[in-house]
Amino acid sequence: MKKNYKHSPLIFLLVLLLIFFTAFSMVSVEARKHHTKKSKIHHKHRNRNNKQKNGGGNKAPDCSDSPSPAPSHGFYPTQFPIFDILSFGAKGDGVSDDSKALEGAWEAACKVQGATLHIPSEFQFLINPITLQGPCMPNFIFQVDGTLLAPSKVGTWPKSSLFQWLNFKWMHNFTIQGTGTFDGQGYNWWKLSQIDYFQEMKTSKSIPDIKPTVLRFYASYNVTVRDIKIMNSPQCHLKFDNSKGVKINNVTISAPGSSPNTDGIHLQNSQDVEIHHSNIGTGDDCVSIQTGCSNIHVHHINCGPGHGISLGGLGKDKSVACVSDIIVENVNLESTMYGARIKTWQGGLGSVKNISFSNIQVSDVKVPIMIDQYYCDKHVCKNQTGAVAISNVKFNQITGTYSAKPIHLACSNSIPCTDVDLIDIQLKPSFNYRGIQQGLCWNSYGKSQAPLLPSSMDYCVRRGSGFVRRISRSHENVCS
Repeated sequence: MKKNYKHSPLIFLLVLLLIFFTAFSMVSVEARKHHTKKSKIHHKHRNRNNKQKNGGGNKAPDCSDSPSPAPSHGFYPTQFPIFDILSFGAKGDGVSDDSKALEGAWEAACKVQGATLHIPSEFQFLINPITLQGPCMPNFIFQVDGTLLAPSKVGTWPKSSLFQWLNFKWMHNFTIQGTGTFDGQGYNWWKLSQIDYFQEMKTSKSIPDIKPTVLRFYASYNVTVRDIKIMNSPQCHLKFDNSKGVKINNVTISAPGSSPNTDGIHLQNSQDVEIHHSNIGTGDDCVSIQTGCSNIHVHHINCGPGHGISLGGLGKDKSVACVSDIIVENVNLESTMYGARIKTWQGGLGSVKNISFSNIQVSDVKVPIMIDQYYCDKHVCKNQTGAVAISNVKFNQITGTYSAKPIHLACSNSIPCTDVDLIDIQLKPSFNYRGIQQGLCWNSYGKSQAPLLPSSMDYCVRRGSGFVRRISRSHENVCS
């Protein structure tokens, strides 16, 4: 019997279409199920965050100490909990004491991963000296859009809190940011000159013997400070002690009319620090790098007025100082006392090594380049033979104008400065130049490379011998 295959291709095509339609329907159903489940999860997280955000009144939200579980299906909440200081009883009038409200908001936010403690704009909050302590849950943000005020009356500061106003302790993965201001209100601390201050301190019980720092971090890691303004500190504005992994970005620090010992940023026993794209003008150092610091990168900074960028003073009272791997570059200094400076006390121990100052623009700076191993903050200091060894220091592309002298290299008689390089230095007298001297160069070894202006700087560093290097390196062992 003969079979008819005439309609076989058509039947085959219909079977394929039926299989495709069935498969597409199954996929669509599964996709709708997945979308519905994902939407429920999103709604659940949003409701929980809104409850935390709008806890209301003076009562802190009930937050768990344990981290939140990871969301399913790769979903992450679009909102993180916000703790507004006003919700914890703060008045924000600049007169009432809002310290307790800040403490309450901090305690609540500290327990929640990804929390934000908010200081709202258009309010001023008077805060007494306080310690804000961690460790807190990761990714904690202190969002300052308003103004925080320190007490303005010197006599009201407790003697136990004179080292700092706001003390951040044991913080990890923490950020301070915002459009607001930390105001140290240091005017009354600056009224007396340094001599009058200590004389009155001895006779008056209301004058403390220490001037506080505005923001101090102690033993903190992976900390970011950005975009904020810090002003009018009685002494240091921003200080890091025993900290690591610090980023300071787009910060403005100012203290018009401040006392001569008011630093901008002060680093001590800290490593892996980056300071960049900031404007700093104070009575003392814009950036002060002290003992125990290493791997510090300072760049794109506007500095002035003040004392410039300083390493030290180091080795006071025969102490051990260890500073290494410091890069300062792309810095503008205007009307400062010094430019790039290293200062050490006679009699100190330890070493300063691997330091680079490059692409520094100076304008009407008294002394743009300085190494001073005879540093003394008194009228007379005792001569001593010991010194902190200074080696491998590069001054590269330092240009602009000076008002006193272009360079001051005063190195120890017993422990010379070694491997000091002067490269592409072009400095001219400013309009305010008084014709004091062309510079001081003493017992420094290294090399110079043209162009050099003034040309006398070509003789400022001597070609070092192996013996001189061995003397210097023998004093570095204490830091290894």
